[in-house]
Amino acid sequence: MAEENPAGPVPANASTAPSYSLVGQYTRDLSFENPGAPGSVLLGGANPTFSVGINVGVKKQADDLYAVEISLNAKAERDSNVLFNVEMVYGGVFRVKNVPEAQLPQLLMVECPRMIFPFARHVLATVVQLGGFPPLMMEPVDFAALYIQNVRNLQAQQSAGAPAPGTPTN
Repeated sequence: MAEENPAGPVPANASTAPSYSLVGQYTRDLSFENPGAPGSVLLGGANPTFSVGINVGVKKQADDLYAVEISLNAKAERDSNVLFNVEMVYGGVFRVKNVPEAQLPQLLMVECPRMIFPFARHVLATVVQLGGFPPLMMEPVDFAALYIQNVRNLQAQQSAGAPAPGTPTN
């Protein structure tokens, strides 16, 4: 009697189906500055203003491994005084198999950051809280819109005759 696979038959093209998986996550860089401490923690006052910046970078590590990193910068100020400044690079290593070349940038710049962002947001909130402030709760990020914006900026630079970022110049 032949044994059956409890999950059902394995498709013949299973080894060539596109896939990606998260291999691991890491914090590559983390800096927290609280220049006015302890006064910044003790004093009340007007609500602070916040500025948050985000960027995504990708580096190929091996044939099917990519490091996807989210750079986050968050700054809080009150009356022109910096309350805190956080800079963080949080990353994930992804194994990507059989993904068509044309779909690879969108996968690496949209789907992969979307997968690791909740963890980066948690680290950021915790670090701010450990610095003596209420946790910074970032809104979800639309990585698809960020990707489209970056593509348009790159196209505008190229049409203006400026070299693309990372392009060697003479």
